Amino acid sequence: MFLGVDGGGTKTAFALIDSAGRVLARHQESSAYYLEVGMAGVAAMLTRGYDAVCAAAGATTPDIRFAFFGLPAYGEDRVVQPQLDALPRAVLGHDRYLCGNDMVCSWAGSLACADGISVIAGTGSMAYGEFGGKQARAGGWGELFSDEGSAHWIARAGLRLFSRMSDGRAPRGPLYQLVRERLALQQDLDLCQVVYGELNAERSRIAALSRLVSEAAAQGDAQALAIIDAAAEELAALVDAVRSALGVAAGQGVAVSYTGGLFGVDGPLHVPFADALAARGSSYRLAPPKLAPVLGAALYAARAGGTPLSAAALEYLAVQQ
Repeated sequence: MFLGVDGGGTKTAFALIDSAGRVLARHQESSAYYLEVGMAGVAAMLTRGYDAVCAAAGATTPDIRFAFFGLPAYGEDRVVQPQLDALPRAVLGHDRYLCGNDMVCSWAGSLACADGISVIAGTGSMAYGEFGGKQARAGGWGELFSDEGSAHWIARAGLRLFSRMSDGRAPRGPLYQLVRERLALQQDLDLCQVVYGELNAERSRIAALSRLVSEAAAQGDAQALAIIDAAAEELAALVDAVRSALGVAAGQGVAVSYTGGLFGVDGPLHVPFADALAARGSSYRLAPPKLAPVLGAALYAARAGGTPLSAAALEYLAVQQ
């Protein structure tokens, strides 16, 4: 069996698969973002999730041939990285695992570990790709000064626009009334209490406000629509940066896929992101993700453990989404 763990800022998914591509069990837990829940919180969550997914599959630790743990913010702080690297050992009781950034799960799932570039647009954002044996990432520097095109970035832009609309620095469109109604503001400055008090400026809770921008754009708010279009352009720029870092020759086609809530069924970025890539010519081939990120993590575990799944097993895995 191969264990995949796709950690995120909001939720963490666990999956066990076998070499034939059968999904034996799946489980979902809470955030793996240690900057919000602490290292002890991540450790406790991983233990709960591991125990639950193994129980569901009727598996024990010796059954796990290899595991991959994709964790948010992994590789971005050399001081805490040894602690993150050690967490799975305490859970598994052995060293048959690798840790990496959760972007690897998204790439491995969306492209089934084939050469290409994957874009993540959820609470945060980044792009990761592999091509010709090279690896590269772009973005994902955190919500304070990066994560362009993410839900948090869109939400911040929407809140900024609301403040401008309130002050009279921008014409009032549908976003203005949506924010007032959904956040139950008696007066506009109550927004400060909601954001800094009630929501405590927490990353995931602020990111959820991006839905107001999407809804306003759907109602014809030109300024909100401009935020969505700008987000798509930022994500396309991440793809360009990864392509350049990978050294892909000019004119050579590259597969591009995506994951994250902003690309979901009701996500606002499908069309504008496709348009942004199309504007760059024929260098990119956009395709929907083949596998969920957690199955990508399990697939990556099989490859990292030296026993990659066969083509037939990959096909079978894909039909079990």
